[in-house]
Amino acid sequence: MKRVIAVTACLLTVVLGGCQTDATDGVVRTNEPSKGDVTSFGDAFDGLKTVSDVEYHASDQAVAEAKNQFRAENYGNAGALFFKATQLSPNDGNAWMGLAACSDRIHRFDLADRAYARALKLVGPTAEYYNNVGYSYLLRGKLQDARSNFLKAYELAPNDPTVANNLKLLSSSVQNIER
Repeated sequence: MKRVIAVTACLLTVVLGGCQTDATDGVVRTNEPSKGDVTSFGDAFDGLKTVSDVEYHASDQAVAEAKNQFRAENYGNAGALFFKATQLSPNDGNAWMGLAACSDRIHRFDLADRAYARALKLVGPTAEYYNNVGYSYLLRGKLQDARSNFLKAYELAPNDPTVANNLKLLSSSVQNIER
């Protein structure tokens, strides 16, 4: 038993001895070079970004492609790409917002509602969120709900031209209602 404890203690010492700790944030980093280290090409590491410095999400490329498809009004393709982005990075609020908007455009409001619920948890009650939900209700013909959400968006961003345009669109929808 004493022998197992001694071997375990030695292994922990070896494993922990290879780590570097930054005193400012308490995070253990093992991939950062020491001062004076050089690359295999003989260059100094100074000025090079390490993995911890780069803000990249696996969903970034899918979201960029999806936005291009959305702008081109290819809502089915955009929705598929936004869905892929949500699978790659489930906590990407922008991907969920995009998926919801695409679902609205292809009249899959059941999917839009689920995506908006997830987006709300991730991005919070922003003007963009309320504006998009309002537009979703406008597409469904639920004008009271659309107005309520557009007004919430307007309270958060009174100078946003998109929100103002959607409020105008809503008022014209009320005036030109078809029976």
